[in-house]
Amino acid sequence: MPDTGMGASLRHDSALRHATGEARFCDDLPEPPGLLHGALVLSPIAHGAIEGLDFSAARAWPGVVAVFGPGDVPGANDVSPSGRAIEPLFAERLAEHWGQALALVVATDRDAAVAAAAAIRPVIAPLPAVLDVAEAAAARSLLMPAQILARGNAAEALAAAPMRANGEFRCGGQEHFYLEGQVALAIPNEDGDLLVHSSTQHPTEVQHIVARVLGCPQNRITVNCRRMGGAFGGKESNASWIAAAAAMAARATERPVKLRLSRRADMAVTGKRHPFLFRWQAGFSPDGRVTALDALLAADGGHVLDMTPGVLFRAVTHALNCYDVPDVRIEGLGCKTNTVSNTAFRGFGGPQGVLLMEEVLRSVARTTGLDIEAVRAKNFAGGANGSHTPYGQAIEGDLIRRVHAEAQALAGWDARRAAVDAFNATHPTLRKGLGCFTLAFGISFGLMHLNQAGALVHVYEDGSIRLNHGGTEMGQGLFIKIAQVVADAFGVPVEQIRITATSTAEVPNTAPTAASTGSDLNGWAAHLAASAIRERMAGVAAEIWGVAAGDVAFADGMVRAGGNQVMAFSDLAHACILRRVQLSATGFYKTPDIHWDPVAMRGEPFFYFSYGASVAEVVVDRLTGEYRTLGAWLVQDCGRSLNPAVDRGQIEGAFVQGMGWLTSEELVWDATGRLRTLGPSTYKIPGSRDVPPVFETRILEGAPARAETIFRSKAVGEPPLMLATAVWNALADATGAVSLSAPVSPEKVLAALKRQSA
Repeated sequence: MPDTGMGASLRHDSALRHATGEARFCDDLPEPPGLLHGALVLSPIAHGAIEGLDFSAARAWPGVVAVFGPGDVPGANDVSPSGRAIEPLFAERLAEHWGQALALVVATDRDAAVAAAAAIRPVIAPLPAVLDVAEAAAARSLLMPAQILARGNAAEALAAAPMRANGEFRCGGQEHFYLEGQVALAIPNEDGDLLVHSSTQHPTEVQHIVARVLGCPQNRITVNCRRMGGAFGGKESNASWIAAAAAMAARATERPVKLRLSRRADMAVTGKRHPFLFRWQAGFSPDGRVTALDALLAADGGHVLDMTPGVLFRAVTHALNCYDVPDVRIEGLGCKTNTVSNTAFRGFGGPQGVLLMEEVLRSVARTTGLDIEAVRAKNFAGGANGSHTPYGQAIEGDLIRRVHAEAQALAGWDARRAAVDAFNATHPTLRKGLGCFTLAFGISFGLMHLNQAGALVHVYEDGSIRLNHGGTEMGQGLFIKIAQVVADAFGVPVEQIRITATSTAEVPNTAPTAASTGSDLNGWAAHLAASAIRERMAGVAAEIWGVAAGDVAFADGMVRAGGNQVMAFSDLAHACILRRVQLSATGFYKTPDIHWDPVAMRGEPFFYFSYGASVAEVVVDRLTGEYRTLGAWLVQDCGRSLNPAVDRGQIEGAFVQGMGWLTSEELVWDATGRLRTLGPSTYKIPGSRDVPPVFETRILEGAPARAETIFRSKAVGEPPLMLATAVWNALADATGAVSLSAPVSPEKVLAALKRQSA
């Protein structure tokens, strides 16, 4: 029998259907009779007082059935995921960003709905708009109170430091650019019930928001999601209001309603990764040891709160990354601007936060004349340095140093460094750069109550097994991993497990599939459910054979005890039914040993840390500023991998996505607040030719998780994205820049080279 259990490199459960086009996404579902299509009416300005919305032209458009504005919302006009601030489904008195949803048109076909929506001309009196995070920070235009993380006395330590440096830089936002855009299909059923098919990472939140907007109990709303065509955080809160708009129209018209956004509309109305502004001062000694740091991290949250508190929490708690600074003060600001509400994106503030120490270390190396890698090693946490974060949680210095050493060995760092230097000494127009990066990334939701999961497992009389859990599948391979967990529990081939769509009707009150916790949480929940059934089945086998239940083993689709007692798993399932033994169970898991005080900014908010390291080599054209990533060498800590094939795919994909954020993906708003990069013609995600031609990935071996994770595995969804920081460092090396704002466009490369030559 082929290896289909834990640790086997199995393909994604939908891989073949993805390749052939047979996989059904939300927009592929058969259209129910009487289906209406929706289109949004969007604000044409970034900030203004809404003086009028005349729907008459749209209502007269052929095929239009209804038009809905804020006054038509039957419940609360609020789609806030946090519940801490009002975030309107449709703007009421103020338009607060270009592209904000003002109304919804529904028609018998999508083209008619889009044309009718475009016919509406909102009357909006312009108001001054805040479009830059620096302007918002200076004016203290904030969405929330500042988050301040401090240890020791940074001001005194800075004053006493023998050497000091300071700097300022920025990193930009990032469009999720999922292949499948935002889409929801709402189908009214009898007695006020509503079925919502949503492309969402968080079916429970969709259920809650739809119920809030409709003003009905949550038990009237069922939300299903079989798969998404990518998400990356963009379908955590954004999907909820898309579904709520469709649901409101379906309830009012008593007909099914589908709302599917075009790429242009999607990019206009949905949030991005938060842009950040960094300002810092550091004190250090001549040997490169950083002793003090005072830093400001200002996040551009956009016009409403959305996910900004959680993003800022992770950025602040990861600002030191894997390094130790004895005296530190980090201030995080969630700034309000008149742009689209920025939201969750793979890494959730961590990618922004870890950039800080990279620039600090480059500045220390430049000031002291030391090699950057010597400075990096001098400041790693653990060893002779402190091993606790400023908020009080220990990190593992031995794993930090191990992944760093293995990545450099994989890349042949010393020989490669010498070759790069030799190339640069002789080539007249090209210049190469080499960069390294090391990561410690905390795994758990920052909101403690989200660290829970449920699962439902059925074993049928023929031995087939049905699995449902609260996690959602967005291409990351979660479903096959959880199926492997259940197959291992029963000792059956994974093909015996039927994977089913995530549904609030089957597993309620779930957390989003986010924060890299999908396998940790849902794996344990499914394992607990399967184990409960297996124990009952073992009891039946023990009764039949006259042995102890502990002597019954499940493996290879068979059940055995002793040397001679054996039966097929399916036969035991049949025997259980005859003995009236329940073969269905729920499983519930909550992450243990985590706690956080948001006022004191102290605690142990992460169940464990994931470690990784990377090396990247780039070549820059000094005449044009164009560049290419020539090679990347990655080492990622996955603990004891549940599925190495899936994990490698996640590592490679995350790295390329992170590389895009730091290099080619630039969001451009004009002086009026209008987003100008609204599609692939102007917004450049990495293509196949941007992938480094030399691309080596290694999963750290012999390092099972020390925390009690599912089968001692570790999360892999988000951490590898930050390994692309090595490319940013390599570009700084190639240009000679200490400070280099991201994304690093060719124009910024040329400017850095000009500064260096001057």
